[in-house]
Amino acid sequence: MAGSNKYDVIVIGGGHNGLVNAAYLARAGKKVIVLERRHVLGGAAVTEEVFPGFKFSVCSYVVSLLRPEIIRDLDLPRHGLEILPLDGTFTPMPNGDYLWRVNDHGKTHREIARHSRVDAEAYDEFGKAMQAMCRFVKPILSMVPPDPATLNPRELMKLFFIGRRFQSLPSEDKYNQVQLMTMSAIDFLDQWFETDVLKATMSASGIIGTFLGVCSPGTAYVLLHHYMGEIDGAFRAWGFARGGTGALSNAIADAAREAGAEIRTKSPIAKIIVKTGKAKGVVLQNGDEIYADIVSSSVDPRHTFVDFIEPGNLAAAFLEEVHRYKFRGSSGKVNLALDALPNFKCMPGPGNHLRGAISISPSVEHMEKAYDDAKYGNFSRRPYIDCVIPSLTDPSVAPPGKHVMSCFVQYAPYKLRPSLNWDDQKEAFGNNVIDTITEYAPNLKNIILHKQVLTPLDLEREFGLTEGNIFQGELSLEQLFFLRPVPGWAQFRTPIKNLYMCGSATHPGGGIMGAPGRLAAREILRHFKGVA
Repeated sequence: MAGSNKYDVIVIGGGHNGLVNAAYLARAGKKVIVLERRHVLGGAAVTEEVFPGFKFSVCSYVVSLLRPEIIRDLDLPRHGLEILPLDGTFTPMPNGDYLWRVNDHGKTHREIARHSRVDAEAYDEFGKAMQAMCRFVKPILSMVPPDPATLNPRELMKLFFIGRRFQSLPSEDKYNQVQLMTMSAIDFLDQWFETDVLKATMSASGIIGTFLGVCSPGTAYVLLHHYMGEIDGAFRAWGFARGGTGALSNAIADAAREAGAEIRTKSPIAKIIVKTGKAKGVVLQNGDEIYADIVSSSVDPRHTFVDFIEPGNLAAAFLEEVHRYKFRGSSGKVNLALDALPNFKCMPGPGNHLRGAISISPSVEHMEKAYDDAKYGNFSRRPYIDCVIPSLTDPSVAPPGKHVMSCFVQYAPYKLRPSLNWDDQKEAFGNNVIDTITEYAPNLKNIILHKQVLTPLDLEREFGLTEGNIFQGELSLEQLFFLRPVPGWAQFRTPIKNLYMCGSATHPGGGIMGAPGRLAAREILRHFKGVA
């Protein structure tokens, strides 16, 4: 059986990173099989028809960080990927005013000047500074992290490369870079801006998928991470995939299949086969055994090392580090099927302001209070909500005249206080989100046809995201670069020979980026060449 069922590489998990990993390996001539637990590919980057005629990007809902080299190498547009621009961010305010930033530079400048002339000038400077930071970070996203604890010349050269790049930055950029790595999003933005609603909306990028508040140190880096979005080579460009986020996963899967990869859904893993310290294959939950030279896991460290590997195969010290790795899921999702468009008090009627992101982030105090609730084990009574209405840009996702609205919510802490549990709180959580948006768009409750509520517990149960963390682990400073997921094991290899990691829990982290899958494939190919 082993002979007929033998592959070069088994990829565990058909999320976008697993599929990228498989596509690159198959293009290099390897015999690859991808095993996905669910009935549909994509992991958290998935489109599902939750209610008849309404297609939701159930979890991830915008394409922001996908590396341009992956789009190019895999020729994703030929496989059906079409990115539709997401134009602007609209923030309604309780006093009837609003902030509406768009991709048109002149319009945004005038809009910010309406709130503060000083901020309008500073906004340009801020944009230039962030681009410089992105240019510094960009090559790091495409490199295997160095191991600072080794004297290996190859690793020292990587550290030297980063040090030399840092040294060559103008002194102002050096200071910005250090501040970005250490400050809170708000403290960083305070240096540039005075308008409360502008700072609040911009700081939101610093807390996405992270159990920290906008005033917590370390959130400035997460802000930069989300600034890295490149579509058509433009920094800070975000968009929708036509057909929903699952269309992106399907395009990568098509590219992988065309290169010769085999992809199976409804194939949950029971365990990874380990013999004499080496990964030999996997056992499926139905008892089937599949063998390969390499096993590449795109699921998180908890699943990979605790659930799939039998005790005794890993050192206690390593397992301790795995258990110490922080997930701390903090977000939920409410997907709405609508009979009409929401009507915002501050800008009534339909219009382009509904075609971008609608950000419920009216003040810094609102953002920090939302975190205060979460700190004590409650979902935020007045949460930060990021809403999009993709059906305005892509009518294929809803019946004619109807719409889908996707609401990403912070904070919904995975660990509620002891007297509460998510199964009981789910309905109240969903209603609270709708109530919050209704304060700004009073007609919302009357136009809802269906709603789907996803708590962090649902994200864990349905999508295999431990503690509901959308990045397979927090993007906090002690869990980045050569510390992700575990110090000493940040180069996609693991203590078990021939077992690799290729998901968001590895460098450079979460978001629909694809970089972990691509970098891991490069390391696996080095292994096959005998240079690993």
